[in-house]
Amino acid sequence: MSALSRHIVILGAGFAALTAARTLRKADRTVRITLVAPRPEFHYLPSLIWVPTGLREPDALIHPLNRFFQRHDITYHAGRVTGLADGGRTVLTDTGEIPNDGLIIATGGRFLKKLPGIEHALTICDGVDAAKTIRDRLHALKTGRIALGFASNPQEPGAMRGGPMFEMLFGIDTWLRQQGRRDQVDVAFFCPSPRPGARLGEQAVDSLLAEMKRRNIAPHLGHKMKAFTETSVETEGGTIPADLILFMPGLTGPDWASTSGLPLSPGGFFQADGGGKVADSERVYVAGDAGSYPGPDWLPKQAHIADLQAEAAANNLLA
Repeated sequence: MSALSRHIVILGAGFAALTAARTLRKADRTVRITLVAPRPEFHYLPSLIWVPTGLREPDALIHPLNRFFQRHDITYHAGRVTGLADGGRTVLTDTGEIPNDGLIIATGGRFLKKLPGIEHALTICDGVDAAKTIRDRLHALKTGRIALGFASNPQEPGAMRGGPMFEMLFGIDTWLRQQGRRDQVDVAFFCPSPRPGARLGEQAVDSLLAEMKRRNIAPHLGHKMKAFTETSVETEGGTIPADLILFMPGLTGPDWASTSGLPLSPGGFFQADGGGKVADSERVYVAGDAGSYPGPDWLPKQAHIADLQAEAAANNLLA
């Protein structure tokens, strides 16, 4: 095919997707690029943790992408991905089908929300609206208990996002103290792992637990989770009464991954090699939280890693 006929489709509008688009355009001014996302917006999710305590305004975290698309000569397709066909050569969306000569999957993952009563827990990384709800509930809570925690994907233990919960735990505790309200509001932390944060190193876990003790944050660790209610977290080790539950579930792949026809990891992510290529595929790459990659146990699912994966995927796809 000629250079002018090559058409690369990118799925998503987060860190991995935008870095892939920018990398492709910098390397090749002739290739056609289409980006698929529900809205032409970039949401800066790392700063969501500052919204509940008022350190960030929610709307300031949403950045329109129209100028980005114009600057990099990218066609925007508004729609939600529903699946793939022809080994990835056709992207299926709720607004039509998109053929391609190369595909980069950068939609991010999704949270495992299978526990009974999960609707009673709020997840900060669900987005701006969730952060607003947490802010409103937090500010309205005059007395009671806040329970914060996270879990992983049992089939792929590294598929977790615990860092934001530690940041929120200590951030909310500090904010309550600044407000003079910490003696009216208890704070508890729960996790099925007996040593949460072990991927940061054993010394880090010791420091985290010591800081919880210093701040009088009650830990509830090492017990399998059973359910949530409107006023509690239920585990095999007992009940944690709570007036506000903040929980980060484990991650898995997009909801359409299982019908995509592409190989998946045990945890439900697109299985990739070290260069981002999806196994047993032709010119299909993945970057960011939608993929499962070889690497050390501590390999995080974070924005800066998604950027690096996107650069590799884009360059390797062009090659």
